[in-house]
Amino acid sequence: MSLAIIDSGGANISSVIHALKRLGAEPVFTRDAETIRKAERVILPGVGAAGAAMARLHELGLVDCIRALRQPVLGICLGMQLLFEKSMESHMGQKQVDCLGIIPGTLEKLQPSAGVRVPHMGWNTTTTVKEHPLLNGLPENPWFYFVHSYRAPVGDSTLANCTHGETFAAIVNRDSFHGAQFHPERSAGHGARLLANFMELS
Repeated sequence: MSLAIIDSGGANISSVIHALKRLGAEPVFTRDAETIRKAERVILPGVGAAGAAMARLHELGLVDCIRALRQPVLGICLGMQLLFEKSMESHMGQKQVDCLGIIPGTLEKLQPSAGVRVPHMGWNTTTTVKEHPLLNGLPENPWFYFVHSYRAPVGDSTLANCTHGETFAAIVNRDSFHGAQFHPERSAGHGARLLANFMELS
C-alpha cells in the first residue's frame, strides 16, 4: 500500500515514519503533488504555527491538491487543525489564518486557568462520542499524548473529544478526511491502534 506523508514544514516526522514502519508501511515523505494524488493513503503532519504551515502549502501548490483528495487522509496535531476553516492565530499582521476549509469551524486559543497550563502538553484521556472504524479496538476513554495551544470546536465531525480546561475535538472525520489532535506516534498502544485502523480504512 502506498502512503504519502506531506512535507508541510517545521515537523520532525521521523517518529511518525518509524511508527508507520512498525506497522509494515513504507511511507514516502514528499512535497510532490502527483505522488500525493496517487498515494492510497495520505498523512498531513504538522508542528508549529498554522499560518506558517498554510503559507508553505500555498508555496508548494498543495492546497488545492489536498482539498481534492478522495483517498483516506489523516491530519496529525497541527495537520488536523489545518483541516478546519480558520484559526484565530495571528500571522503576518493578520488576526486569523484561512486554513483548508474541509471541516467547518474556527480554531480558538486554549485559555489558561487554575491548574490548566497552555500549551496543553502531556497525556490526557479522550471520550468517544461517535463510532467509526478509525476507533476500532480502542477503549471508550483511551489515553493519548497532546502538544497544542489551539483547540478545534466540537461539532458534527467530532468522533472523540478531550477536556483541558475547555472541551475540544480530539478526533475528527469528514468524508475521507480524518484528524487526530494528539500525536498517535507518541501515544503508545492506543496511538498504534489508531494508525493501524487508518491503514485499514476502505
